[in-house]
Amino acid sequence: MTSPARTIFLGSGEFAVPIVSALAQHHAINLVGVVTAPSRRAPDLPEDVPVAAWTVRSQVPMLRPRRLREPEVVERVLGARPDLLVLADYGQIVPGALLTAPRHAALNLHPSLLPRHRGASPIQAAILEGDKETGVTIIQMDSGLDTGPVVAQARYTTDGTEIAPELEARLSLLAADLLADTLDPYLAGEIEPRPQPAEGATLTHPLRREDGRLDPVRGITLIDRQIRAYTPWPGTFFETEAGRVIVWDARPLGGGATRKAGTLLRLPANRVALAASDGLLELIEVQPAGGRRMSGADLVRGRPGLIGSIIE
Repeated sequence: MTSPARTIFLGSGEFAVPIVSALAQHHAINLVGVVTAPSRRAPDLPEDVPVAAWTVRSQVPMLRPRRLREPEVVERVLGARPDLLVLADYGQIVPGALLTAPRHAALNLHPSLLPRHRGASPIQAAILEGDKETGVTIIQMDSGLDTGPVVAQARYTTDGTEIAPELEARLSLLAADLLADTLDPYLAGEIEPRPQPAEGATLTHPLRREDGRLDPVRGITLIDRQIRAYTPWPGTFFETEAGRVIVWDARPLGGGATRKAGTLLRLPANRVALAASDGLLELIEVQPAGGRRMSGADLVRGRPGLIGSIIE
């Protein structure tokens, strides 16, 4: 009988938690360690890193290096004699020595249908681009950025209402199931990883605060996608004479443009909307700078001068 594969998991965020949990429960796996992100506070506390919190609860040995590529860190990981590395939502580049040393190599679970949406923000990109279908891909890692050969994929059909955290949660469960189904044939050598096609490859970038700035000239479809894609980070916002306003929830309304793009309007039943180039965006929940989250109606109730103004 084959011994379970000695496995080290690398991951940090919420997306990774169902995956490491499925890995730990798999009969073909002996999870000998977890590598995760350090706390941004001192001392290292598990509560602010989801995988660290899971690891403490599960009593699995844990390493939280500032830089994975430091020679002493690589030596400690290899000292655990892993047969397999599995990575999801980790956020650091994995040194080549860690990719090649395990006899079963290193697997990465990426939340897109590679080669589409490689890089740092695939979930947000799928929403922003209005993709009708997304999913998760298991690749055998190489030295490139999400360029390794494909081991397995699972698809997910979108309905055009997804918000980034909700889509991330659905894809993380899909990834956990896919990994559980893939490990036996992969470890048995029954899966031949296939190279990614060159056609259809796209690259996403790390999100910045400025990515969330709303431009009403772009139209309500793109603005709606932007709000859903960038919740909660980097968030979406616009600037007014009274300061910055963060948009947490909005609803696109049809009917065509009625006022200059960027104008704040009052709607029936004391509702509030932002005029775009091709329609209106009703502001359901917003947050003024330094204030609490509130309805659009409450925003202009306290700042009536905003009605009729044009955002900067």
